[in-house]
Amino acid sequence: MCNLYAVRKSAAEVAGHFQADQPALFNAADEVYPGTPGVVVRVAEGRRILQSMTWGFPLRLKGMKPDSKPKPVNNIADLNKPMWMGFAAKPQWRCLIPLTGFAEAEGDKGSKTRTWFSVTDQPIFAWAGLWRNSAEWGAVYSGVMTDCNEAIRPVHDRMPVLLHADEYDRWLNGSFDEAVGFQQRCFPDHLIAMERTVEPWVKRRVAAEATGPLL
Repeated sequence: MCNLYAVRKSAAEVAGHFQADQPALFNAADEVYPGTPGVVVRVAEGRRILQSMTWGFPLRLKGMKPDSKPKPVNNIADLNKPMWMGFAAKPQWRCLIPLTGFAEAEGDKGSKTRTWFSVTDQPIFAWAGLWRNSAEWGAVYSGVMTDCNEAIRPVHDRMPVLLHADEYDRWLNGSFDEAVGFQQRCFPDHLIAMERTVEPWVKRRVAAEATGPLL
């Protein structure tokens, strides 16, 4: 699962990389946790736009009280599942998730640290995502996951579906089969850079409480 990623660039830099229109108001932090605001690139009226959304589709689990807060489903395990297929089949619900790195927890329970991954020579890159409008949180998004490559295997067996710059249009506008194909391919090992740190995995309460299920 991916439950933490970073966007350590300005809105103008992100918009420039993706050739997207930048909104006047922006609500997103440089570290993004499930259930908190992040930024996506989507297509509206034939143009790419940046939009602030909540990371995670709201989900009410069986047995939850009616007034309880939904869980954010922030990772997508299989685009062929009914929950995702309807959105994945329609390009208007696909998006790019801009990031400068993503983190996985490593170490013993209670003392886990953050190990960061990035794409070599790519200060900004993209994670394939889906978005929708929700009654609970407004516009929301989730990121597509796949089996890890060998560069990430020492830390985790899953990884985000990362896209090369020349694949952005194909993810945003391609067929359903093309979208599923991205989830089935393996991102090249040599393009992944890993940085182990002594940063504690849980830095604030939201990181511990907001993690959602993987569907």
